[in-house]
Amino acid sequence: MTERSPIIVAPSLLAADFARLGDEIASISRAPWLHLDVMDGHFVPNISFGPPVIAALRKHTDAKFDVHLMIDPVDPYLEATAKAGADHITVHVENAPHVHRTLQTIRALGCRPGIAICPATPPEALSQVLDLVDIILVMTVNPGFGGQSFLESQLPKIRTLARMIKDSGRDIILAIDGGVDPTTAPRVVEAGARMLVAGSAIFGKADRDSAIHALEGPFKEDSA
Repeated sequence: MTERSPIIVAPSLLAADFARLGDEIASISRAPWLHLDVMDGHFVPNISFGPPVIAALRKHTDAKFDVHLMIDPVDPYLEATAKAGADHITVHVENAPHVHRTLQTIRALGCRPGIAICPATPPEALSQVLDLVDIILVMTVNPGFGGQSFLESQLPKIRTLARMIKDSGRDIILAIDGGVDPTTAPRVVEAGARMLVAGSAIFGKADRDSAIHALEGPFKEDSA
């Protein structure tokens, strides 16, 4: 009997109380990853924070910083993001015209490279970068704001990307971001997801440990 790989839950700081970020991070100490959305008000219709805030937060936790750059242009900010303390840097296939070079740069900076894909972009758009990425992030909402509802249309894409990853023979983490809660989590995990980004489903709860457990716990099953 073997156990399934545990699901990684990455709380999204976008849903936290920005007036007390140190306390908010302390409240999710059981989470191995922290998802940080950097938005510029140009590539997506919202503005969040940048490398100075990431650097300040780095002093408060040993969690892996999973930084999602929703900015355009993205290349000029890769080095600053890495120096601020990012462990993983994910960029979008939609706004990286030289995405091979961008992903190679991320790895050269000592970070794990990831590629994100918006709801309207077909999974085949990632077929030429599977050898360069450690993480694929499927947006199951239109990026820019937290608290949106899960897009059912993305489940077939998740399944397709899971098959593409299996066929590649590489250990790529398939991550899901948008509308993840205890109802949608089992469905995306069944489709092949290994990492769940969740904002309000965690920071909207008084007991954050229980909220994280509600997302990660049900999938630790024995199988033949």
